[in-house]
Amino acid sequence: MHRSGFVAIAGQPNVGKSTILNGLLKKKISIVSKKPETTRDNIRGIFTDPDTQIIFVDTPGIHKPHNLLGKIMLTRAQSSLMESDLILLVTEKKIALRSEDENILKRLPNPGENTKVILIINKADRVKDKGVFLPLLEKASKAYPCVEIIPMCALKQKDLDKLLVTIKQYLPEGPNLYPAKQITDKNDHFQVQELIREKILTETYREIPHSVAVVIDQMIEEKKDTLHIYANIFVERKSQKAIIIGKNGEMMKKIGQLARKDIENLLGRHIYLDLWVKVAEKWKKNPNALREMGYSD
Repeated sequence: MHRSGFVAIAGQPNVGKSTILNGLLKKKISIVSKKPETTRDNIRGIFTDPDTQIIFVDTPGIHKPHNLLGKIMLTRAQSSLMESDLILLVTEKKIALRSEDENILKRLPNPGENTKVILIINKADRVKDKGVFLPLLEKASKAYPCVEIIPMCALKQKDLDKLLVTIKQYLPEGPNLYPAKQITDKNDHFQVQELIREKILTETYREIPHSVAVVIDQMIEEKKDTLHIYANIFVERKSQKAIIIGKNGEMMKKIGQLARKDIENLLGRHIYLDLWVKVAEKWKKNPNALREMGYSD
């Protein structure tokens, strides 16, 4: 019997959704940082073995939106919840089943419909007294009829392997929906943009993470094994532009070096990376700017 289906990975920002996706696939599909709202789009990662194909969908963190970009992210996450065969609802002990999680539970398909839900309590390895999970598990069982409630650590491969076995049990019968060797639905342009944005998130601070967008202008083949990539980094204010460039251009140089290394690993070839920083005031609220940056629906 062959199984296949869509599995949405949902939850509040910064609970480890992208880490779980990357760990399950044993390959970096979604960028990861400690900054909330790192994931801005539904990103499909495809797992295939002889008897199963799982299309994982890493969704933006579900939270109250503060601008048009936030509303678009929420809409994308919500659509994945409604279209999936199984939902991995990810939380962690210190925030589990509080008001934010309760809001997410209200967005889940009605109990009894075809979609099933597994509640994952991530970062469980940080909890010394495992007895604290008992009242939480009891509360979870009353909040929503999840088919499984699993405390785990997304950084431990043994926990991820057990989760994968559990997921397979709840998938419907069906054929492969993607070619067996395909691992994501995102093209090179998107993945390169995300890798550059990841380095900005990890190397900058304060208001920068939420105000930055990256758009590939051109990817030009100049030599047999060399690709020249031109990318624009958009921020909302001149002060943010100065932070990304840094003193004597040092921050920009560091971001470029780190991004180039990961992009070369992704594409398997040598690249030249040209980065330019531009100011687009209030772009997160501007429908035209969002459309040009690939965020509009």
